[in-house]
Amino acid sequence: MDLFKQTCMKCSKVITEAYSTSFTLGIKTLHQKFHFPIYAIYGFVRCADEIVDTFHEHNKKELLQEFKEHTYKAIETGISLNPVLHAFQCVVNEYKIDLEYIEAFLRSMEMDLEEQQYDHQLYDNYIYGSAEVVGLMCLKVFCEGDNDMFERLKGPACSLGSAFQKVNFLRDMQSDYLDRGRVYFPKVDFKLFDNISKAEIEADICKDFEDAYKGIMELPRTARLGVYLAYKYYTKLFRKIQNLPATHILTERVRVPDNTKLALLVSSYLRYQLNAI
Repeated sequence: MDLFKQTCMKCSKVITEAYSTSFTLGIKTLHQKFHFPIYAIYGFVRCADEIVDTFHEHNKKELLQEFKEHTYKAIETGISLNPVLHAFQCVVNEYKIDLEYIEAFLRSMEMDLEEQQYDHQLYDNYIYGSAEVVGLMCLKVFCEGDNDMFERLKGPACSLGSAFQKVNFLRDMQSDYLDRGRVYFPKVDFKLFDNISKAEIEADICKDFEDAYKGIMELPRTARLGVYLAYKYYTKLFRKIQNLPATHILTERVRVPDNTKLALLVSSYLRYQLNAI
């Protein structure tokens, strides 16, 4: 059984490495004991996201419903022959991750299957389910059963997930609209998106990042560097977006080059070693 579990964890690691160089770098700078649990969480959310975003030739609704049912069965029985779900249920059961977080995440995935006109309530609900609860799942792992720490850092963890998601929305505005017909920002018309609308969204993201930073500094050192690195990567991406006009966002996906990511890793590690973070 241990061999099966380790093999499943490695499958989630492969998925993470294939889909996200930035999160892979962040995970590798966590204490080794957190590597596989965070890979397992990322593998789970990545697979669900793939269903709603890319499996256009299949019945997405049926696939997501099947994925949802198999997820809960895996958690209940403590086993799944789907390696991603087996790895995930191991983490959910070991770290006592609240099923409400999983339900909220899957609800947001279901929202992506329907055409939505996002008002502020739907927008907040979607971000909570698609991003904030993922931060809370990871926080459960980092706190290792310390409920007082978890309760104290819940707010900043949600803010960090929210900031990441909103930056993603800005970065992916073109593809979300052209490929999937989505605009997540409330009452924003893609064709009328301008610098004023962009600035309002950016002010909201700044507040999220400020709140999140306070929590990162209170994380255990075993987790702090990895989360800080993800924070630095996203703030770098955000600054690039801030410095561009709205018209650019609508026509080109903004990226952070790999050499910049490596520089962020080195500078973050040095600050960590000097106890500056």
